[in-house]
Amino acid sequence: MKVVALFVNFMFTAFAVKAQDISYNKNIVNELTSSTYWGRGYTNNGMKKAADYLAAAFEKNGLQPLQKNKYLQPFTYNANSFPGKMEVTINGKKLTPGVDFIVSPDCKGVDAKGTLEQVDSVTFVDKKNSIIVVQNDKLTWSAAQKVVPYTVIEINKKTFTETPTSIKANIENELIKNFEANNVAAFVKGTAQPDSFIFITAHYDHLGGMGSNTYFPGANDNASGVALLLSLSKYYAAHPQKYSIGFILFAGEEIGLLGSKYFTEHPLTPLKNIRFLINTDLAGTGDEGITVVNATEFPKEFAIMNNINNNNKYLSAIGARGKAANSDHYWFTEKGVPAFFFYTRGGIAAYHDVFDKAETLPLNEQADLQSLLIAFITDLQ
Repeated sequence: MKVVALFVNFMFTAFAVKAQDISYNKNIVNELTSSTYWGRGYTNNGMKKAADYLAAAFEKNGLQPLQKNKYLQPFTYNANSFPGKMEVTINGKKLTPGVDFIVSPDCKGVDAKGTLEQVDSVTFVDKKNSIIVVQNDKLTWSAAQKVVPYTVIEINKKTFTETPTSIKANIENELIKNFEANNVAAFVKGTAQPDSFIFITAHYDHLGGMGSNTYFPGANDNASGVALLLSLSKYYAAHPQKYSIGFILFAGEEIGLLGSKYFTEHPLTPLKNIRFLINTDLAGTGDEGITVVNATEFPKEFAIMNNINNNNKYLSAIGARGKAANSDHYWFTEKGVPAFFFYTRGGIAAYHDVFDKAETLPLNEQADLQSLLIAFITDLQ
């Protein structure tokens, strides 16, 4: 009877944690995608505000900083930014930033008007003012560490169907030299082998703002992964493991995996002490399951994950992919640390655009992802 009672109590607790964490995850995504953090990028102090918020979340969840008395690991890099004017008029029609047009992340500012000459079916040039206009079916933005001596403006063919013949543009850019960013790192001390680590990682930065009135929320990319990570940090703070469980939230991912590169070059714990690293990005959907990068590099661990999923039916599918430099796991793998990177498949298609919002992100597999990862980490120890 005592065993039965313990089992019932365990199941009730697990259900309660699961239900609570879904609400918690949604609150995290809502917070990080709000205008307060302005896309967690390079204007309005958005990235620093996010780093401070996340450090406070680790502390509230009961985690220790990975370096003594400091959750933040500072580093710097150059970043092009767009803090002010973002005005484009084509054929006399004013376009809406993010919806009708974007600028190339490495473009210089410009304040000019001119005539556009057609170069090919989708490219138009104002040679006098070094402006290039390109028509695209989807506007996908990014971030850049440099500035080129011309201005590229991409316009949405679906919202602006005319042939561009004239342009007026007032765009302000600022190259920030030695932009100050921070990785945010914490851990739960292991009960038996505290010097050995399993890490869970995600990047928290996004693209920031394009002009003073438009920002990119970054709900799926990657407030979703941050939410999953913070939820797991709550769980492990309440359930310490044999190994220490470390958590790193990286900055500078969108501009070139810079935060994870810096961490591997200046590790806060010896890299040889990391048993395994699990990186999560784009964790907000999952209708079609997940894809695991490095699955072919670490077939034993991939088989463990698949066996857990097959037995518990958490996700509809777990797809295998080889080595790829497409997220923050990469630099760890290059340094000899075994690592997986997983991302969800199916659902909404918003990515690096102004439509990647909290209100349209389902987070429908976050609870199952958490259960899968907890079981996987248990089997790794």
